[in-house]
Amino acid sequence: MLSKSSKTHEAFFASAANEATGNINKRYSIVSEYFSLKKTNKQLNEENAALRNLLKSNFDISDTTIVTHIDSLQKDSLNRFRKYTFLPARVVGNTVSSNTNYIEIERGSNQGVEKGMSVVSSKGIVGIVVEVSDNYCRAMSLLHRNMRISAMLKKSNSMGDVEWNGIDPHFISMRNVSKTAKVTVGDTVITSSYSSNFPSHIMIGTVTNIQPEKSSSFNNLTLKTATDFFSIQYVYIIKNARYGEQEKLTNKQKSNE
Repeated sequence: MLSKSSKTHEAFFASAANEATGNINKRYSIVSEYFSLKKTNKQLNEENAALRNLLKSNFDISDTTIVTHIDSLQKDSLNRFRKYTFLPARVVGNTVSSNTNYIEIERGSNQGVEKGMSVVSSKGIVGIVVEVSDNYCRAMSLLHRNMRISAMLKKSNSMGDVEWNGIDPHFISMRNVSKTAKVTVGDTVITSSYSSNFPSHIMIGTVTNIQPEKSSSFNNLTLKTATDFFSIQYVYIIKNARYGEQEKLTNKQKSNE
C-alpha cells in the first residue's frame, strides 16, 4: 500500500528488491560457475587439442627425390603430411606413491588409441600408453622406474636421458649430459627428435641442480617436472603416424647387435 501511494516509497522498495534479487542472482551465478567447471575444462581441453593439431611441427615434408605413395595421411596445402595427431582425454586414475606409477585414461581402441602412443599435459610430458581396452587405456607414467626418455637442453641441444629416481614425484634426473655442454640452473629441458613416441620440443622440466660425475665426462642434472602429477586431470594422447615403421627398424637393429 505504501509503495502504491507514494513515489518515494515505491522507489525505495524497488531499490531494495533489486538489491536483494541481485545478491541472490550473484550467489546463484557463483554456484552455477563452480558446477560447470568440469564442462568448461573439457571444452578447453578439446579446443587446445584442435589448436595443437594445427601446429606446423606436426607436419613433415615428403621426400620428393624418390617416388612415394601416401594414401592414409592427411596433407596440408603445402603437401606436408600429418605426422602427429593430438587426442584430448580425461584422466580417471593416477598414482604417484609407487616406483611403478601408472595413469588410467578414458580413451581406448574405439577412439583410436594404440600401444606406444605418448601422453602429454598442457604443461609437459606425462607417459606412454602400454595397455588398451575398448574405451580406456593405461599409460606408464614418467614417474616409473622403467621409463626412459631421450631429452635435450633447449639452449644448446645437448643430449641426455631422462628417468625418475623413485624418490620425489616433483623431480626427475637427466643423465649422460656431456660436461662440455653449457648448462645452468633454470635451463629448460625438452624432448629430442630421437624418440619414436614423443614429438620433439615437448617440455619435460627445468634444471634445479648440476652434479658432475667424478669418474666420467658426464654431468647428472636434477629437473623439476613441468607436469604436476598430483593434480593432472586432462591430457592429450599423441598418435605418430610413422611410429610402427620407426619401431620396427629400431627393433631390427637391436636384434642384430
